[in-house]
Amino acid sequence: MDTGRRAAQAQLAFDELGTPLRDTTFVVFDLETTGTRAGPDAITEIGAVKVRSGRVLGEFGTFVNPGMPIPPQIVALTGITGAMVYDAPRIERVLPAFLEFIAGTVLVAHNSGFDTGFMRAACEAHGYVWPKLAVVCTVKLARRVIPREETPSYKLSALAHLFNARTTPNHRALDDAKATVDVLHALLERVGNLGVHTLEELLDYLPEVTPAQRRKRGMAAHLPPVPGVYLFRGPSEEVLYVGTSRNLRRRVRQYFTGSESRGRIREMVGLAERVDGIECAHSLEAEIRELRLLAAHRPAYNRRSKNPRNAWWVALTEEAFPRLSVVRVPRDGMLGPFRSQGDARTAAETLAGATGLRTCTQRISPVSPTGAPCVLAELGRCGAPCAGRQSVAEYSPGVEAVAELIAGRGGRPLREAAEQLRRLADAEHFEQAARHRDDLAVLVRAVGRAHKQSSLAAIPELIAAGPDGNGGWEFAVIRHGRLASAGVARRGVSPMPVVELLVASAETVLPGPGPLYGGAGEEIGILLRWLARPGVRLVRTTHPWAEPATIAGGWHTWLNQVATATSLEHAAV
Repeated sequence: MDTGRRAAQAQLAFDELGTPLRDTTFVVFDLETTGTRAGPDAITEIGAVKVRSGRVLGEFGTFVNPGMPIPPQIVALTGITGAMVYDAPRIERVLPAFLEFIAGTVLVAHNSGFDTGFMRAACEAHGYVWPKLAVVCTVKLARRVIPREETPSYKLSALAHLFNARTTPNHRALDDAKATVDVLHALLERVGNLGVHTLEELLDYLPEVTPAQRRKRGMAAHLPPVPGVYLFRGPSEEVLYVGTSRNLRRRVRQYFTGSESRGRIREMVGLAERVDGIECAHSLEAEIRELRLLAAHRPAYNRRSKNPRNAWWVALTEEAFPRLSVVRVPRDGMLGPFRSQGDARTAAETLAGATGLRTCTQRISPVSPTGAPCVLAELGRCGAPCAGRQSVAEYSPGVEAVAELIAGRGGRPLREAAEQLRRLADAEHFEQAARHRDDLAVLVRAVGRAHKQSSLAAIPELIAAGPDGNGGWEFAVIRHGRLASAGVARRGVSPMPVVELLVASAETVLPGPGPLYGGAGEEIGILLRWLARPGVRLVRTTHPWAEPATIAGGWHTWLNQVATATSLEHAAV
């Protein structure tokens, strides 16, 4: 390999981690004020220095008329008197120029909370928007890298003396800003030795990361800067943690130099012996693989470490007078999946109230019912089949209405529930109406989600493409709601040959039982969100419907329209 090529690869390996500090523009600034409270006290002087790559790009310095007397103790400290600021501009006249000076930079200050707090308060008081810029506090940074035996304190004067700053701090804004520039550069040299070379790593750097953990950053060296999934493994090869990123190397390195405030994750990094990476074609594949790995390994340090198939379903029981039951195992004709048992029960109760289905759990004989009417029957909310007041034929319309709603062929229960809400509101039973509204919202969302997910799961094969942002395409081959294959066609590459290769190598997915054909609701939800992204196109699909269902926002209709209206074969490459 020639020298030029090696140099280019080395440059790429460094730059891919984030914004190099040498290319970052910093504005180091300092304020002098009439006191310590932003708002009641005011600014008397602003000093700022703009630097990049160790070079000074510009300076900003001005007195500010605070509009109030300067206390004697402040005059003694700073040397700034009322006479010195009498003819100075007020802060509202200074702000536009200062905001322009700092635009697009990283702010640096010694005890940055004090300085940014005064500037933010001034902006709010005079109708300016304080920009959302990254801020580096040299006090915090110094505490992270300089042990107490090296310096008596972390005051600016002490640090300037320690690092032989060219400017001596004197409680004047511009001079203190210049001294802080030298302190900043010295601190950046220190953290550079600890592996902090980019702005992102600098902002993430934490003192809680132990030297032993920092030494582990080499575990990320073999990972590529591509989308994928990473697995932290423990001493016995057990999976401790699973995560996903658009850039595997950058993300994993952050665990060893980053500001990870979660104690459990810091504990996990301390236990980790190895990090494995799985390269993915794009972020969708990475997200799906992460979900499957969480279900397979159930790592102890993941909050999402759960089986994605452990969902809840609402089903009609199989008896003469069916009721709605909440179950864990799906089968055809059920409504779901629900993320929690509580949501499933709420949906079942709302459906029962809208259709007159019973909520008691006893089995009722259609020949000789022996029960006594319950309170719900006395309130007119149940037909009391247990007491023989309803025959199977009289009870069945409610059952049929629920079955049609689940199948996507009717919406009568939703209309009846909405009518109940209207009656409660008209009667001014507002608290009841609010509870009913919230319960109905749970049901409506569940029905919409169920219809969308079951529609996608019913398709034997769907191939879609989304723009990759650089003129190419990201492909997904979906079979019965499962990502079967994924790939990319970069700009200039003919997409259809790539599609055919992906289809030929795709996983074989056989439909299983239940409304989702054996698929996992969480994975189908991820695929649906990706399909709904702007720019995603349908390449081709097989669809089994004789007629579309439209209850859940017309998903079938949308899919058929897209299938006939768009085709990647005709898209410009």
